[in-house]
This record gives sequence, structure tokens and C-alpha cells, in this order.
Amino acid sequence: MIKQRYQQIKAAEGGALLSLVAYFCIAILKLLVSFYAHSEALRADGLNNFTDLISSITVLIGLQISRKPSDQEHHYGHWKSENIASLVTSLIMVMVGLQVCINALINIFQNETSMPDPWAGLAGLVSAGIMVFVYEFNRRLARKVHSTALLAAAKDNLSDVWTSLGTAVAVIAAALKIPWLDNGAALVIGGLILKTAWDIFRDSSFSLSDGFDEKKLVQYQQAVAQIPFVRGVKKIRGRSYGDNIFLEVVVLMDPDLTVRRSHAVTEQIEHLLQNKYHIFDVDVHVEPTVN
Repeated sequence: MIKQRYQQIKAAEGGALLSLVAYFCIAILKLLVSFYAHSEALRADGLNNFTDLISSITVLIGLQISRKPSDQEHHYGHWKSENIASLVTSLIMVMVGLQVCINALINIFQNETSMPDPWAGLAGLVSAGIMVFVYEFNRRLARKVHSTALLAAAKDNLSDVWTSLGTAVAVIAAALKIPWLDNGAALVIGGLILKTAWDIFRDSSFSLSDGFDEKKLVQYQQAVAQIPFVRGVKKIRGRSYGDNIFLEVVVLMDPDLTVRRSHAVTEQIEHLLQNKYHIFDVDVHVEPTVN
């Protein structure tokens, strides 16, 4: 199970590396074209892609660290390294998003507008096409290797598709004598950066504080309760280490069952949760029912 999980994480690193290369290329493209074409919206979108670049780097580093085996100081492994990297990324994105919004507001209130060149719109469309490919690749890979982190990265790829398309539309509209729309689009992009940062911060902080989805616990509890010889589930607790779920389950059984039989049932519980719900580690404790 551990070896298989390490192999899946290593495969997920390929998706993070692809995102890193793609974001670097389109960020450079957008920033260079924005200076030439005088487009605030395209410049803001390029800065957004640089935050995505940083995010891809931190996810890649987090995935590599999470593959380190457990040691004397990390008995449960280094799985949470990915969550820490995501938290740092969200804080960086907040600073960039605020900067983009502030610059756009200053230009709006000072009535500073520009007439961007249509090349800026073409750069946005090309970037959107690249990110569609990256999104599809990461989405399929994430489902194949059961990586929620890579799936989240794929969703971020998709948001960048819409952002690039929105930038292209704003640039074209500005070129058609609606110059204020360029700064308006920059403001919207800054807001999208801040929203994405909040979503990443919320999810990573929830995991780091040992939060767990109550609906999943109910689902696991109902499945365990259907196993023969289990008279009830007294307690079930879960926590996430990166993409790996650890469960502690206390089940009630007939006090007259032999140790061999009780042990066989606990193994059945472990196999059910690991095979059907991809639980990484299950700790089952048996208590006798009270007649």
C-alpha cells in the first residue's frame, strides 16, 4: 500500500511539472506582450500566472517531501508537507492579488486608460488553448493516481482558461474604443486571484488543523456496520495526511467470540475500507457489547 502510494505521488509530480513549464511560458508571453500592447488586463493575467508558477513549484516540492518515509520524528510520514506548501502559496497569492487590484483601482480613479493592441487578445487566446491541454492532462492523471492535490491543480488550470479568455475579450473590447474595460478586467482578475487564494487557504488550513468531512465518516460507519459479527460502531475518527486518510474505528462485537474470529473481522474491516474507499491506514479496536 505504501509503495503503491509513493508511485502514485511520483506520477502526480509529472502533472505538477507540466503545469510549472506551461505557466512559466505563458506568464513570460503575457508580460512581454502586455508591455508591447499596453494592456493592464494582460499584465495582471501574466502576474496571475506567475503565482500559479509558484504554486506549481510548491506543490512539486510538497509532493517530493511527502514521499520521504517515516522517521523518528515523523511517525506518520511527511504527507502533510503538501498542505504546508499550499498554505504558503495562498499567502503569496493574496499579496499579488491585492497588488493587481490596487493598481487597477488607481488607474480607474485617476482616469488612466490605455488602448491595448489586438496582439494582447491573441496572446490571451493562445494561453487559453495551452491551459485547456494542461487541464485535461492533469484531470485525467489525478483521477488515475487518486491525487486530490493534482485534481485541485487541474481545477486551477481550468480557472486560468476562463481568466485568459476573459482577458482576451476585455482587450478586444478595449481595442474597439472601450478603454475602461481593460482596467475593469484587471480588477476582476485580481479578485479571482484573491478568491483562489482563499479557497486554497481554507482547504489547507482545514486539513492541517485535523478537520475531516463528517459525511465521509458517516459513509464509512454505515459500511462497517454491515459487516457480519459487527453489532455496532461505537466511535470512528478520521484525519488526513496530505491525500492519505487515517481512520480509527471502535466496533462492538459479541464478547463470546474467539480472539481468532474477532481478529478476522477487524481484518475484513480494514480490507473493506482500504479497497473500497482507498483509506491509507485503519486502526480497528474491538469492545464487547453489553447484554
